[in-house]
Amino acid sequence: MPTPESGLRGDGSQSVEGSPGGAGRGWLVTFAGTGINLALGILYTWSMFKGAIEKEFGWKGAQLNDPYALCCLVFAFAMILAGRCQDRFGPRLTATVGGVLVGAGFALASSSSQYEVWLAGFGVLVGLGLGFGYSSATPPALKWFPPSKTGFIAGLVVAGFGLAPVYLAPLSQWLLQKYHVKGSMLILGLAFVGIVCGLAQWLRNPPPGYVAGGGGAKAAAGPSAGPSEMVRQPLFWLLWVVYFIGAGAGLMVISSVSGMAKKSMGESAFVAVALMAVGNAGGRVLAGILSDRIGRRWTLMLVLLFQAGLMFAAVPVTSGGGSGAVVMLAVLIGANYGANLSLFPSITKDIWGLKSFGMNYGVLFTAWGVGGMVLPRLQQTLTAASGGSYASSFQTAGGLLLAGAILSLFVRGVPTSR
Repeated sequence: MPTPESGLRGDGSQSVEGSPGGAGRGWLVTFAGTGINLALGILYTWSMFKGAIEKEFGWKGAQLNDPYALCCLVFAFAMILAGRCQDRFGPRLTATVGGVLVGAGFALASSSSQYEVWLAGFGVLVGLGLGFGYSSATPPALKWFPPSKTGFIAGLVVAGFGLAPVYLAPLSQWLLQKYHVKGSMLILGLAFVGIVCGLAQWLRNPPPGYVAGGGGAKAAAGPSAGPSEMVRQPLFWLLWVVYFIGAGAGLMVISSVSGMAKKSMGESAFVAVALMAVGNAGGRVLAGILSDRIGRRWTLMLVLLFQAGLMFAAVPVTSGGGSGAVVMLAVLIGANYGANLSLFPSITKDIWGLKSFGMNYGVLFTAWGVGGMVLPRLQQTLTAASGGSYASSFQTAGGLLLAGAILSLFVRGVPTSR
């Protein structure tokens, strides 16, 4: 097995002879990216920390959601800078910077119980680190494989981020019981620096002129547009709005699933969080595979329609359903939310190409951040206004998702089938 340094160029690319060897190294890059995302998925365990923070620090109301919401927003906008860094300096350096920033953010948060310190540590530094780490995982993996595998590879890499709560939920539960909030944050931060920075050394771009699958000059040709050209197209803003709806509606539920589950599952609520993560990760891979077969647009529309139906079904389930129904609902909502995270990078690559993919997707990814800032905050407001009921939140999300499904019909410029 090659070492991270063997044949490595200064920009993170590697000298490769022949397509078979390239495919093998492509899988190493893919699984390294998946591993990085598996570590960075700590974002989705905020719902596990929220109760402990309220108990230990005495925070109330919006304070309990603000560091998470700010982290989502900073994460998204950091993707623009990080994408530029990835395009220019390569994925290895970008991911390493991300690991260091995440660790620094966790360390800062672990030093204080003050709301403002957590905004700076978890909200800003961790958000920046997530942006740098996440932006560097998918682009190099896609460059090693032909277009027919774009959805599958993108789904596989980002599945790590969604799958993270499977191990982080029980781990966080154990750490909180043993080391409380501050100690848990410090331990997780130190661990993630080592994991992310270590895996970053395996990320690399293929060498100039490399053609995935040996398809020749025809395969090497394709769309190529930078962010300044992309944002002038109405299609970009249509996709931005649909991404805002699809991601934001899912995050409304994900950020509060632990609280919902505790009503029927008590201290076993972490099981719902973990199983939702399985759905989240699985939805990314399955949507990627399906989009390679029937096209991105039709897959996106189906995902949004299904998610809308789940939101309306959630109203009776969360008000009086048993624990099994709550878990199943969480798994399916997680799967449909996760599908967005594989579909939109694939759509970005299909329409605007790989040359500026890092920055292009970073600009589009701001929709995820704004959705993660606005809609979970809206959910918190609606839930508080209705005396703790989630009904109005689910109804609002369902209506938005139906609107998103209609808008997805107007998406043009992506393959409709393979």
